[in-house]
Amino acid sequence: MQSLWMLVASLLFSVMSVCVKLASAQYSTSEIVCYRGLIGMLILGSLLRLHGGTLRTTMGASHFWRGLVGVAALWLWFFAIGQLPLAMAVTLNAMSPLWIAAMLFTASLRKGRNLPDWRLVLAILMGFAGVILLLQPSIHASQWVGGVLALISGVLAALAYMQVRDMGLRGEPEYRVVFYFCLTCAVAGMAGTWLLPGHPDQISWHSHDLRGTVLLLAIGVTAVAAQMAMTRAYRLGNTLLVANLQYLGIVFSSIWDLLIWNDPLSGLSWIGILVILGSGSLASFYNYRQQQAARR
Repeated sequence: MQSLWMLVASLLFSVMSVCVKLASAQYSTSEIVCYRGLIGMLILGSLLRLHGGTLRTTMGASHFWRGLVGVAALWLWFFAIGQLPLAMAVTLNAMSPLWIAAMLFTASLRKGRNLPDWRLVLAILMGFAGVILLLQPSIHASQWVGGVLALISGVLAALAYMQVRDMGLRGEPEYRVVFYFCLTCAVAGMAGTWLLPGHPDQISWHSHDLRGTVLLLAIGVTAVAAQMAMTRAYRLGNTLLVANLQYLGIVFSSIWDLLIWNDPLSGLSWIGILVILGSGSLASFYNYRQQQAARR
């Protein structure tokens, strides 16, 4: 059941993606990354003061590398969201579960261990087929840079998710993992805004209005809540099942497209939704069978 935290994370990440797409017209990628981190730190810091907890950690190196890889993935994805249609950017980033499955297979082969359940891997492949049916993405010549960056962000995201799971298995609590990631986002975004302003005539920091402030707050709040849910899912759930449940974020994003931008779904898109939901159900079923067999 812990894997189902990824459902919550997927919904929240879809809301964050919509807000990032809207905010990209007003702020640079570096600014969005920076404010996302700062807001996350404020939220988690306040919760720590209210409920206790400590930021002391013995995994400084792990947090550093997780933050470095995670921020790189986030930066590339946010940039791609601003350059590409939302559906295309989300589709390419959604390949991270496939990279996770490939990493698990490679690690198992190198260490001579049992391979992950092939039925879960098949469910992930089925889920990605549903993504293709749902979004039917195509990259034009003018969009290939954003497409490549979105693809790379998916690979880096897979590495970051595996690092999150490793720290969780070693006992690092969710709030600490997320806090240090937010800190890395804030520092990296701030440095990027000062050092990489873009066009020579472009200002580094943009002024705020009500719309921009609401969007940045929404990005920060949904990102922190989604990260907490995702971290718990990867720490306590089945890795491949959690990865497969990420595909539901594509379904949520498509629903937001329909509700906000009145973008109707085609027949193939609805078939894709059914395929994605079916793959999630199959993964849940096989994961349950696995757990029951292990208890006997």
